[in-house]
Amino acid sequence: MPLTEREQKVWNEIQSWEYQLSQQESTDFQMLYDKWVNAAVNGIPAGKRLEAFAKVDQWLFHLHAFIQSSQSQLDARGRILSEARLFNEHIEHLEELRTLSIDQLIYITEHQIARHRVYSFLQGGATGAGGLLLLSADLPLMLTLNLKAVQLIATTYGYDVNKPYEMMLALKVFHAAILPARLQRYAWHGLLDEMNEAGDMPFFYAGEDKIVGAESCQALLKQTLKTYIIYMLRRKLVQGIPLLGIAVGSTVNYRLTRTVTEFTHRFYQMRYLLEKQK
Repeated sequence: MPLTEREQKVWNEIQSWEYQLSQQESTDFQMLYDKWVNAAVNGIPAGKRLEAFAKVDQWLFHLHAFIQSSQSQLDARGRILSEARLFNEHIEHLEELRTLSIDQLIYITEHQIARHRVYSFLQGGATGAGGLLLLSADLPLMLTLNLKAVQLIATTYGYDVNKPYEMMLALKVFHAAILPARLQRYAWHGLLDEMNEAGDMPFFYAGEDKIVGAESCQALLKQTLKTYIIYMLRRKLVQGIPLLGIAVGSTVNYRLTRTVTEFTHRFYQMRYLLEKQK
């Protein structure tokens, strides 16, 4: 089925975004940094390294299930369906969201994205202003907030992330989205290849079920560095308020959520358009 004029325009926007992603080249410093991270990871005995990655994968699976079954996520799912009924009063199930036009889906998704970017900004500011308890909770809170955003974007495009295939795909999209920009292009093409190989709307996931790898350490190190900087700035007070810590926390968290939501939205837009052409 050929794309409409508006769908073709969105397709072209995705192609332009893909091109910009492909132009992300590593600087000499980044290549040196990558080499250092890889050497550090490879220095860990293979058995312990794989065991650690497996434990993080398992933790992500549990986190995904916890978020998806939480009342706030169920409420958000209900709001998405309610917004969709403004365009089509007959929509009752998630799968029927894909009957909406691309502009209608973008409109609903952007509401979810804007809300989560604000949450991320506020959470980062609270981390910068708070004590050690908030600092120690920053990483799990950021992972939870961004994984929740990925789930809701997938849901808006009519994909039920409670299903095994959709759950694994959403986790892989989340992982790809938190990678450094210079690595995202490889993850993007890997996701598209994997999706094409899976065929039409599979229920079970038949691909590689491993998510976390050596490249994931770079995202973790970036967040750890942010936490360290905030810790060092917490005594730099302006009228009794750690403004520098608040600025660092809110800015870094906002940028991460902006990257995650943009990457995820582009992926599910692409998936929607590919399915429209079948």
